[in-house]
Amino acid sequence: MVRKLFGTDGVRGRANTYPMTADMALKLGAAAGRYFRQDGNEHRVVIGKDTRRSGYMLENALTAGLTSTGMNVFPVGPMPTPAIGLLTRSMRADCGVMISASHNPHYDNGIKFFGPDGFKLSDEAEHEIERLLESDIIPAQPQNIGRAKRIDDARGRYVERAKATFPHGLRLDGLKVVIDCANGAAYRVAPEILWELGAEVIAMGVSPDGFNINEGCGSTDTAAAAARVVSEGADIGICLDGDADRVMVIDEHGTVADGDQIMALLASRWAASGQLKGGALVATVMSNLGLDRFLQSQSLRLERTSVGDRYVVAAMREHGYNLGGEQSGHIVMTDHATTGDGLLAGLQFLAAMVQTGQAASTLSRQFEPVPQKLENVRFGAGKQPLNDATVQEAIAEAERALGNHGRLLIRKSGTEPLIRVMAECEDEVQLDQIVRTIVGAVERAV
Repeated sequence: MVRKLFGTDGVRGRANTYPMTADMALKLGAAAGRYFRQDGNEHRVVIGKDTRRSGYMLENALTAGLTSTGMNVFPVGPMPTPAIGLLTRSMRADCGVMISASHNPHYDNGIKFFGPDGFKLSDEAEHEIERLLESDIIPAQPQNIGRAKRIDDARGRYVERAKATFPHGLRLDGLKVVIDCANGAAYRVAPEILWELGAEVIAMGVSPDGFNINEGCGSTDTAAAAARVVSEGADIGICLDGDADRVMVIDEHGTVADGDQIMALLASRWAASGQLKGGALVATVMSNLGLDRFLQSQSLRLERTSVGDRYVVAAMREHGYNLGGEQSGHIVMTDHATTGDGLLAGLQFLAAMVQTGQAASTLSRQFEPVPQKLENVRFGAGKQPLNDATVQEAIAEAERALGNHGRLLIRKSGTEPLIRVMAECEDEVQLDQIVRTIVGAVERAV
């Protein structure tokens, strides 16, 4: 099954350029409305967004398309992506929509769909929406056109749900926490939640202007937050991305811990307390070999999936696991949320600090990573560099050189026009040489 419009995480592209245009958003809303409105009953859609300027345009266009097919739309304004999954389910909505390009710059945007269970749509559902998009969509009769009503207390609902995931009876009193909200969707809820739990909060990235989302801040650019942790003498830094479904943790010395280290901590703690289901952690092919070895030492398993938190969630649901995620910071805890939630993962890390009395620097270094190098090569429209013979030969040669002593992963990004070149190897000189050779071949091909 080939999807033309949907990638690994919804529809995404440059704002006001196909497919992120108002016209396409209207048509996509109508197609989704027709897909979810299968009978004559009243139907509901929850729409959230991050803080990008283009979100206004896409929100209005989606609302027009959805209401034209008889769906009642409930916009909630800037909210984290995981909050939309939660609200879709709690409001008994048929569909949820998040307008966000996650960690991408402000000039990109995206549209993600959730089903009535609060989980992201399957490949099959997205394919069906694409099929409807290519057909003549029958609008609702005038008397059946949907309505739009803003939900003013959505933020409070998510705040209470998030706090409920923190262990009962624990408080964050005495902890100084730097929270970097990336000028994104969590700029109000994240500092509020931490403050209500008792932390001394130092908030960064909480002044969105429509253009500064993920700019020099957040989980993809942690330098400013790391410096702030050190200068303020904070106990920990928590860095979210633009839609708050990713997290990076910064210890008291300014050292960054990625999703692999966070998952290792949670897996070992949950296994010890009997909370980890199936004795396994689900992660993608990008996760470090060191994580695999650490889990084996704990008599636990690492189940790998394709890149994308939706594939992690699909594997978790299929096999009954309750913990998974990505090295990039998506941490999925299906006991608490239907998708990655950076803030909830941060709260679990903080709970470990309170319960053990250990510093962030101790808890965030669960294993020694195998040296890993990742480089991206941007390519233009219509290019297929991985089909180039010289690129394929460079990859084959690298695989022969690594043998059983390392790992190589070359893939096209599902969210940006990038070829991602990742390698792992104990020999860092060899690692650098392999990545440089493949990147050079790809650059020549594009």
